[in-house]
Amino acid sequence: MNFEQFSLDPRINAGIKNAGYTTPTPIQQQAIPVVLEGHDILGLAQTGTGKTAAFMLPILQRLTKGPLRKVRVLIVAPTRELAEQIAQTSVTLSKQMKISTVTVYGGVGKMPQVNALRRGAEIVVACPGRLLDLIGEGQIDLSGVEVLVLDEADHMCDMGFLPDIRRILKHVPAKRQTLFFSATMPDDIRGLASDILKHPVTVQIGMIAPAETVSHALYPVPDGLKTKLLLTMLQQSEIERALIFTRTKRRARSLAETLGKSGYRVSALQGNMAQNRRQEAINGFRSGEYDILVATDIAARGIDVASVSHVINYDMPDTVDAYTHRIGRTGRAQLTGEAFTFTEHDDEPMVRAIERVLGSPVERRKVDGFDYGGAFVQTRPASQGYASRQPQSSRNGGQNSSRAPQNGSTRAGAVTETTTPESKPAKSRRRRPYWRQQGTQA
Repeated sequence: MNFEQFSLDPRINAGIKNAGYTTPTPIQQQAIPVVLEGHDILGLAQTGTGKTAAFMLPILQRLTKGPLRKVRVLIVAPTRELAEQIAQTSVTLSKQMKISTVTVYGGVGKMPQVNALRRGAEIVVACPGRLLDLIGEGQIDLSGVEVLVLDEADHMCDMGFLPDIRRILKHVPAKRQTLFFSATMPDDIRGLASDILKHPVTVQIGMIAPAETVSHALYPVPDGLKTKLLLTMLQQSEIERALIFTRTKRRARSLAETLGKSGYRVSALQGNMAQNRRQEAINGFRSGEYDILVATDIAARGIDVASVSHVINYDMPDTVDAYTHRIGRTGRAQLTGEAFTFTEHDDEPMVRAIERVLGSPVERRKVDGFDYGGAFVQTRPASQGYASRQPQSSRNGGQNSSRAPQNGSTRAGAVTETTTPESKPAKSRRRRPYWRQQGTQA
């Protein structure tokens, strides 16, 4: 199966080739024909499944006919990073066309965006806040919008943008095609979808859970030893390009500085950075200037780097959805990836929630040669009948890697013991911890 089956304009096919796409992903196979036929769509898919191209390709086909230099497509995204990613995909795929794409978001000067809109654009990719500002100032006309795309709708709900979305809807024509994408369907999002979609076709790719191309492992460790454990893992393993998530901006900045002093090519990405510095960090990571990007959850959606081999949760995320979107940065485009999560005793409720979504227990691992200082206490062995996920270190779509650790080192993924949670754990106040809490906060 290839993209020729969709009978797209030759200029779009040239853009597909330029982007390096070879075969459609499952969501592209299902969604593109539906969008080409003009139907509304409710797309349920994990990150990294190719959904941006799934809606962008048929949108570009629509724009091969009709007026130019007026806003005909509005794509609303929750974060600046995701907006830039979508816009870059649009530019790449429309390179042979006379299509202009403008991004609209806060944190940067308003006038360059206003001037770009005045020059004329067919596609606007916007974050809700700045878009409403421009609407209020009369700087953007949405009366000609033919296609409205809401991407990562659940994340927009999490960020409190639901009232803004409903305000934006008042400024676009009622007669339009609406493409609605979300990885999860909480009640608020289900209600929004019901209100704005007309006889939608539902496209769902697999479970609303982490992609099957990602293997998972937990590394129990006290907070005060996390940085030392991370450095040991980086020294021992074949981690090619890693995205590391921390809970706070301060920890992201501090950890990136520590890794930089240890000789790693690393950058930080967190909310206090100016937009141009944030974009420089993402571009440097994408181009290979940096091998490691340390980020807060602001980066969990919007970083489209196919070659991320590992996602490391330095801090446990607050929700299962956040876990899903963090690890969605690896195992993309049908490649394989690994997700490592550092866990403390208090993280056990979240671990169990993640295991319920995954449908199986997650391996607990201990790194050979690392000095836990007596803090690591052996947990129960895996229960019979439960198959723990095995690490997948290859980047070739699931084929086993033939590379061996160099200089006699041991992979960080080497398992010295495999455990699962107790089937009926005692109340958290009585549960025996994995370790004695030691050290200071990293």
